[in-house]
Amino acid sequence: MLADETRRRHVGDAVHLRGLIEISNHCVRECGYCGLRAANRSLKRYRMTADEIMACTAAAVEFGYGTVVLQSGEDDGIRQRWLSDIIRKIKSDTNLAVTLSLGERPDEDLAAWRVAGADRYLLRFETSDPVLYRLIHPPRPGRASDRFAILKKLRELGYEVGSGVMIGIPGQTYGSLADDIEAFRRLDLDMIGVGPYISHPATPLAKHAALRPIPPDQQVPNSELMTYKVVALTRLVRPDANIPSTTALATLNKESGRELGMSRGANVIMPNLTPPQYRILYEIYPSKACLFETAEDCRSRLKNRILAMGRTVGQGPGGRGRP
Repeated sequence: MLADETRRRHVGDAVHLRGLIEISNHCVRECGYCGLRAANRSLKRYRMTADEIMACTAAAVEFGYGTVVLQSGEDDGIRQRWLSDIIRKIKSDTNLAVTLSLGERPDEDLAAWRVAGADRYLLRFETSDPVLYRLIHPPRPGRASDRFAILKKLRELGYEVGSGVMIGIPGQTYGSLADDIEAFRRLDLDMIGVGPYISHPATPLAKHAALRPIPPDQQVPNSELMTYKVVALTRLVRPDANIPSTTALATLNKESGRELGMSRGANVIMPNLTPPQYRILYEIYPSKACLFETAEDCRSRLKNRILAMGRTVGQGPGGRGRP
């Protein structure tokens, strides 16, 4: 397959493991697709302590991961100085790269966290279609929501920049998805995540799927096959980017979803380090893969699967285009 051969030439056979730490499920946004949305009153909220986060980073070191990903909803309770102190401690105590995925934050927060030592920032633009974006991702009152501008700012601050989209959002056309893939090329992204849209019952999209009715033959399916196609196309337009085989793919196909994603051009997996009592509450969508595995079991299983494919487990931070 062309995408897999392109991956091999540009980033090699190593599969890099990024330890995911879901540090908070608080969120002030009302995104139409996400179970963490503020209006979901049935969700028990949590925010990890600094000590809990550092315990997860210690596990990442023990497991040989090169990166930790600190992810949350858009949580105003994550204060600039508090997180800066955590980033500095991770960088002083370990050799880990630090990736942040915290939603839309003020420029001063992004700058401070970069100074503290954060290496990468992930902010998915979800769709390049402005009409569809406004329907599924309403802005905060009194604040514009321009993720392309934020991605540009992240680049100016010196971050490695990651973004991505959902496949099969209700109202997503093949034309808008083609525009998304072109945006990957134009933005010269370092990391690109594409995964299937999975419905959450406590969201407007689950209750009113036709937010923007389109002809059925124009609706992109949120299928496993379509996601593999987009992973492959993404590898072809951004040959040296880091592309994960996502948890959402593994949720659709728990037996071999991750492997099939890797065979279509992916070279990154994000095993979950979040403590079990919090992991079940980080419910962007229900029934996520690996929800009840221990971090140790997840690491061992993934390593065996990677080796069984004839691939190797990556060492170190694994920056863009580095076999």
